[in-house]
Amino acid sequence: MGIFQNNLLAGAGGQAGGGAAALYDYQIEQSCRWEDSPDQLQITSFGQAPTSSYKGSFSCWFKLTNVAENGIFTCGNGGGDGELDLRFNSNGTLRYNLYSGSSQVGDLTTTQVFRDLSGWMHLMVNWDTTDGTSTNRMKIYINGTQVTDFSSSTYPSQNQNAFFFGNSRKHGIGFFTWNGSGHLEGYLAEIHATDGTVYTPSQFGESKNGVWIPKDPTGTSYGNNGFYIAFENASDLGNDSSGNNNDFTAGGLGTDHQVLDSPTFGS
Repeated sequence: MGIFQNNLLAGAGGQAGGGAAALYDYQIEQSCRWEDSPDQLQITSFGQAPTSSYKGSFSCWFKLTNVAENGIFTCGNGGGDGELDLRFNSNGTLRYNLYSGSSQVGDLTTTQVFRDLSGWMHLMVNWDTTDGTSTNRMKIYINGTQVTDFSSSTYPSQNQNAFFFGNSRKHGIGFFTWNGSGHLEGYLAEIHATDGTVYTPSQFGESKNGVWIPKDPTGTSYGNNGFYIAFENASDLGNDSSGNNNDFTAGGLGTDHQVLDSPTFGS
């Protein structure tokens, strides 16, 4: 396995001054720092049916501070209820999988390992189980490029219920909802989840001067249960800025966890 080096692809996280301001047309003003347990965001009910149980997207910028089990976005109540799992494993690989009841119906685990703790990267996944081509039903992108090399790959059957955005399922950011472990050690910024619309990375980022950088997300369609967490309010870090008011409850994340470090910091 090769180590996925970030370097220039990290974007502004590693650049300040020297013309950096000209690189970024869109600024991310802050991020949220996660320091392991008990730091987390969780929503236990959306209060309405999802726009779609079959398609959507999740996008965020991240910077890890430890190679460990780092939960990014998960949902499920445990007990074979059906789960989504997007996380970094303790060996540095990235795993994106889906369970229906207690059966795993989709799994993508990268051969790449993510051990660069110095810079920001963009992570995006999407799902569309209505697609007639199995390999189009789950996708992972890093810095705008689709990941195609996996140590294991299983794709859901066509029209498999994806269990995302169900109004009675716990959804969590920065930990595993089903057992309360896997708390993130690192930083997150610009979290977008879209219910019913499948986007490509170009909705949230773009390549400029050979660097993948954030892009103004204006026009994003979030559906009923999608959300946009920008960490703009230090006193309410789980606030949903999408207009849906799908606010997450913060655990362990005080006002001091809002920080200036971001993918465009210093520009």
